[in-house]
Amino acid sequence: MRFAEQGYQLEPEALEFICSYPGSKDDLIRSIIGRMDRSVAVIRAFQVSSLLTSTDAPGALLEKSSALPCIPSSQAAAAELKCDITGRSTCVGDYDDFVRYFRDRYTKIREILSRRLNARPIESLGKSTAGREVSLIGMVMDVHTTAKGNRVIELEDPTGLIVAFVQKDAQIYEQSGNILPDEVLGVTGTSDGNGRIFVKSLLWPDIPNQTAPLEVGGGCALLLSDLHVGSKYFMDDAWQRFIQWLNGQVEDPSGLASQVKYVVIAGDLVDGIGVYPGQEGDLAIKDIYAQYEAAAERINAIRSDVSVIISPGNHDIVRQAEPQPALPETVRKYFREGGLFVGNPAWVTLGGVSVLIYHGRSIDDLVLRLPGISYAAPEKAMVEMLKRRHLSPVYGSRVSIAPEHEDHYVISRPPAILHCGHVHTVGITRYKGVAVINSGTWQSQTDFQKKMNIQPQPAVVPIVDLSTMKVRKLIF
Repeated sequence: MRFAEQGYQLEPEALEFICSYPGSKDDLIRSIIGRMDRSVAVIRAFQVSSLLTSTDAPGALLEKSSALPCIPSSQAAAAELKCDITGRSTCVGDYDDFVRYFRDRYTKIREILSRRLNARPIESLGKSTAGREVSLIGMVMDVHTTAKGNRVIELEDPTGLIVAFVQKDAQIYEQSGNILPDEVLGVTGTSDGNGRIFVKSLLWPDIPNQTAPLEVGGGCALLLSDLHVGSKYFMDDAWQRFIQWLNGQVEDPSGLASQVKYVVIAGDLVDGIGVYPGQEGDLAIKDIYAQYEAAAERINAIRSDVSVIISPGNHDIVRQAEPQPALPETVRKYFREGGLFVGNPAWVTLGGVSVLIYHGRSIDDLVLRLPGISYAAPEKAMVEMLKRRHLSPVYGSRVSIAPEHEDHYVISRPPAILHCGHVHTVGITRYKGVAVINSGTWQSQTDFQKKMNIQPQPAVVPIVDLSTMKVRKLIF
């Protein structure tokens, strides 16, 4: 029942492991649930076995489980992909795809909200509910302000449509200004029995309150993005200083470099071709494959005991529609063996610490639509993603999203680290136990950015100590 309440199913062999555990089963179940990726519905035997191994289970139990798949401790500490779109795309773009996509989004986030709100379906709000306080969970079709200043929210669920009103003198009026189209939220108010509800409170899915880090591991991780190799603005000198530091070729009194186990790159490895008008004037390398060769040369210079994880962005050689698959084999061949190529977005673990990697293009939408959100502080936009439990809540605006049968942007469980890029500015904060990090760029200010008044923060590398989850910035 404990697993079912959290939305998980168990393999029979996994259940056998748990039942055979001689210690506290409650503690074991809490540990398993705490370390699971909610994007995975079925908990496998090898996942339970791996946890038992890492928690010094009695030898008799380990002998019993040895015939089943088990992750050696050396592998358990490595970077591992948990979930992305690579090889799983189902989209052809017809009507049914869009229906499945939005239903999946609604179902997943409704499940999160239902734990805190006893909601009823919209179709049940008939004459019998007039004058009564009701709660519902809906997807926002539209939100606008009337000429008299009242807020109107059009909501839908699989059973019907309803119009929710927030009066301009209501306590939640300012809060209602943060509602986004296509997001899923909870509403409580008074029904008039005619398809309208006068709102008293709003509930976003948000992540649970937690002040301590959600997970801890060992070693350090460097979080990078937006290298833009191939651009004449790529800061190669700064990159070489970074490599010399990481490889121990310069004095490092802090000893941080020797503790680095992972380098995670959240997209835009190269500058690409034809991404924006007039880009050819900004390119030092005008062939896309030559750009990747140059990028690989720089990545391959990282010392061999560091795991490198690479996710694509909107400048990379993958489809523009998100979610994006991992880089194709045609360019992976340039990189040394052992690298982990993942999609965008992607859930990975670094020695057991969960990291949600997303290039961050939806930050454009959040800056455009939410008051107080700007490119200068991208971490605030990322916190809004966590509050809404969705990486790209607005559909059909700046971000082109393929209507897959599964919505890969839902944040089913809080990651230990949310890592984004895209906007070329560094932002670091902590939100309810999650380390929220936007990792800047390795490209100096372009002419296009000057016109847009975008001030990049290049050659700044956030480093996370996975044993304490503390974050600091290294400037190269």
